[in-house]
Amino acid sequence: MFRKISAVFLLVVCAAQACAQEAWHSVTPGTVVLFRHATAPGVGDPAEFKLNDCRTQRNLSANGQTQARRIGEAFQQRGIEVKTVWSSQWCRTRETADLAFPGRRVDQPLFNSFFGSPAQGSSQTQAALDLLASRKEPGVLVVVTHQVNITALTGVVPDSGEGVVVALQGRELKVLGRIKP
Repeated sequence: MFRKISAVFLLVVCAAQACAQEAWHSVTPGTVVLFRHATAPGVGDPAEFKLNDCRTQRNLSANGQTQARRIGEAFQQRGIEVKTVWSSQWCRTRETADLAFPGRRVDQPLFNSFFGSPAQGSSQTQAALDLLASRKEPGVLVVVTHQVNITALTGVVPDSGEGVVVALQGRELKVLGRIKP
């Protein structure tokens, strides 16, 4: 019985690794990788949250900082050139982008979290889609944002530090794969 359970576990692990490799193979010029910020303990933001004051926000843990660096290393190891890095204006997304892709981050407010104001989610998501659709640069785009944004755009609920690889098809996003942290 133990051998059967071990064999099934091994198959599941191998299948997960194959899926992860497939996701990396789908990162090609013209694709977008939507990353949820790396690990920042907690949920939402404190009541005293101020956008330009990191002391008032949830921030990356030491594990989250390591996770962010590994994101950048994974792209380098695979020889994937990232043309552009957009980030929400929250400190945890900026830090994730800066640690993964030093000196490349450009703030993009359309990818700010709407967790605390869900009524604006639909219009902000549409505006973000419009921005993605209007992008002319042919290279890989990385967007570091929040779970609510990625879920609204793709239907995927990513883990901290997880990337969702998408391709634009007209004004829609097609999910090509998931890059696990």
